[in-house]
Amino acid sequence: MGRLTTHVLDVAAGRPARGMAIELRAFDPEVFLGRFETNADGRLDAPALEGAAFRPGRYELLFHVGAYFAARDADVGAPPFLDLVPVRFGIDDADAHYHVPLLVTPWSYATYRGS
Repeated sequence: MGRLTTHVLDVAAGRPARGMAIELRAFDPEVFLGRFETNADGRLDAPALEGAAFRPGRYELLFHVGAYFAARDADVGAPPFLDLVPVRFGIDDADAHYHVPLLVTPWSYATYRGS
């Protein structure tokens, strides 16, 4: 069975991003699917999507980067340079594992399809 997972690395600090809020939405039609928070390892405690809910379509993970860095007293500017970071992606195989990580600093981010 397929599943969607994510993790966040705070590249500026060189460690997992503990306590970052993440929202998940589906499109066609747009549906809010959940709000999560990363654990001490920068991961979710369970897949964001799995089982019957995991199906082909377009999705968005919305990472609350600005609030994460503000809670750590990082100098991010006012308003912060990065606040909400959306990552939109497609799922075309309901039996695959889709892993969408975020590597982030207050000034930059990168993502990729992981395993």
